[in-house]
Amino acid sequence: MDINELRGVYVFVVMAVFIGIVWWAFSAHRKKANEEASHLPFDDDEVAQRTLEREKTEKRQ
Repeated sequence: MDINELRGVYVFVVMAVFIGIVWWAFSAHRKKANEEASHLPFDDDEVAQRTLEREKTEKRQ
């Protein structure tokens, strides 16, 4: 087996891994997680408010 055959096998393995990751990321069972992640930029204000409230309650205790 020479270097060119190893390169061909390497390309095939990398391509298979890439396709597997894409399939996993866009599969139906990831739909809810993807939708939640898509709303993260808009939830910053709510998260900041909850963090401030949590810090206030921790200071009281």
